[in-house]
Amino acid sequence: MDPEKKAKTPAKRYYRRRVHLLRLIEKIKLWPSRKGILHGIRSIEKLGDQARVTTHCNKAFLINNSRNSRAARWLRNKLFIGVCPQCGVPEWKLEKYASTRFTRHQGSLLLEDQKEGDDLAKS
Repeated sequence: MDPEKKAKTPAKRYYRRRVHLLRLIEKIKLWPSRKGILHGIRSIEKLGDQARVTTHCNKAFLINNSRNSRAARWLRNKLFIGVCPQCGVPEWKLEKYASTRFTRHQGSLLLEDQKEGDDLAKS
């Protein structure tokens, strides 16, 4: 065995570009603040078409479920300045997020009834 282990690159994940924001943050568990700081999400409480998000640094706020909001665009385009030091987002999660691709005609729709092992449609 080689004493120096090669860093394993995370697999590319494909999601649809126009997916609802609540489904996206439930999957990714990251939130970009208005200042460009990326926070880790501790919990999400759905309140109809809104949700109460609590971050790991104990900030809580309401968000609207929108496909073209600022947060949805920033998550899709990976626009952030830095990571919140209080949330402690691990490096592996940032690498996984960096390898995620958002495409228009291909990828998961993040449907609510879709389970982890059921990526392919059954005939």
